[in-house]
Amino acid sequence: MTFDPINVSAMMRDYGIRPKKGLGQNFLIDENYLRKIAETALASEDVEVLEIGAGMGNLTRHLAASARLVTAIELDEQLIPILRKVLRGHHNVRVVQGDILETDLTELVDAAGYVVAANIPYYITSALIRYLLESPLKPSMLVLTIQREVAQRICARAGKLSLLALGVQVYGLPQIAFKIPADAFFPVPNVDSAVLTVDLYTEPLISSEKIDLFFMLAKTAFTQKRKMLHNSLAGVPGIRKEEAGTLLSKAGIDPERRAQTLTIKEWERLVGAYEGMTGK
Repeated sequence: MTFDPINVSAMMRDYGIRPKKGLGQNFLIDENYLRKIAETALASEDVEVLEIGAGMGNLTRHLAASARLVTAIELDEQLIPILRKVLRGHHNVRVVQGDILETDLTELVDAAGYVVAANIPYYITSALIRYLLESPLKPSMLVLTIQREVAQRICARAGKLSLLALGVQVYGLPQIAFKIPADAFFPVPNVDSAVLTVDLYTEPLISSEKIDLFFMLAKTAFTQKRKMLHNSLAGVPGIRKEEAGTLLSKAGIDPERRAQTLTIKEWERLVGAYEGMTGK
C-alpha cells in the first residue's frame, strides 16, 4: 500500500510545536525507507507490532497496513493529537502516550513473540534492549532505526566489541538490514542512520541466573577498557586488587588482554570463575 507523504514541517507549524533535540526527534519522512522498514518487520500478516517512538505516525501507517495489531507508544504528549489524526481510520492501531522504560509491557502487548519497531536515540538503545528482553513477554525481533555508526558498533566482533555490542549480542543476532541517508529525515541530522535487526535467541547466551554478574563484570572492565584486564578488574566487588590476575587465570583468560577482545563464551567463563572465588 502506498501513502501520501506527511508534511512534517507543516504539521508541526500548524500545531505550534518544534522538534525536540533532547528527545532525539528526527522524523523519517522518505516513503521508500518507511516501506522498507515495514517490510523488514512484517514477515506475515499475523504479526503483532510494538512501535516505540511513533512520532507522527509516518511508519505506523505502513505497519498497520499489514500487521494484525500495532501498539504505538510515544513519549511526547504534544505529538499525540497529530498521531491520532494521522492514524484515524486505522482500526488495528492503539496509541499510547508514555515512556517505554516506565511502562509495563504486559499493558502493551498480548503475548511473547511480537516485533518491535523503533526509531530511537542511540543513548537509550542498550537500556531499551535489556528492558525488552528481561520482560516476561519477549519479542521475537527488533527492528531499530539508529545512527549508522552505533549500528556498526553493535554488530562488531571480538577485538572491537563494546559494552553496547555485548549487551545486544548476548540476547540475539544483530545485522544491518540497510542504511538510510541523513536527508531522509526532518530535521536533517548530522549523521546517517541504519536499520538494525536483532533476531532474538530463545534464551540469552548467558543464563538468566548469571546475567547480572555478567553485566557487572563487563561494565567494570569497560570503564577502563584501555587497561589490561588484570588492572581494569582490580576494583570488582569481592576480589582484592592482587587477586584479579588469579580470577582471569581461573577463567583461562590471559590477564594482559583487554575487555574488547573477549568473546561471550569467555565472559561466561569469567562469570563462573568469579562465582567460584566469591561464592556469589
